[in-house]
Amino acid sequence: MNADKPVYVSAQGLKKLEAELEELRTKGRAEVAERIHNAMEFGDFSENSELEQAKNDQAFLEGRILSLEQMLKNAVTIDQNGHHDRVEVGSKVIVESDGEKTEYVIVGSAEAAPAEGRISNESPVGKALIGHRAGEKVRLSVPAGSIEVRIVAVN
Repeated sequence: MNADKPVYVSAQGLKKLEAELEELRTKGRAEVAERIHNAMEFGDFSENSELEQAKNDQAFLEGRILSLEQMLKNAVTIDQNGHHDRVEVGSKVIVESDGEKTEYVIVGSAEAAPAEGRISNESPVGKALIGHRAGEKVRLSVPAGSIEVRIVAVN
């Protein structure tokens, strides 16, 4: 992760990241420390798979903590209630292709959930939509190839 790159999050997303960080710092660290302590009581460290797994889990946990700290340091809260005339982070966008309408919310990568219609501003679709207005046609790169969509509305 680029250390100076802004991390766009909604107010709700910011609270979730803060809660996850607090959970990992307190409960997560305590659980892993207890597992390491218990595994070390078995004695023979050369073939102690429980100790090895606990240490791997500790490394993963500490990496996630560092990642969350960096995200929160660079967090930029997005306004999802404003009226946008152009697609930007925080916009709700309705696009139409072949008579079928699809709704997306453009979010930062930390909150992306494509199955829920929350697409990252860094994804190919998000990048293609950003900066465009309702009524404009945009070519999107999707897994099935390339499609042209018309932006129906931007909120």
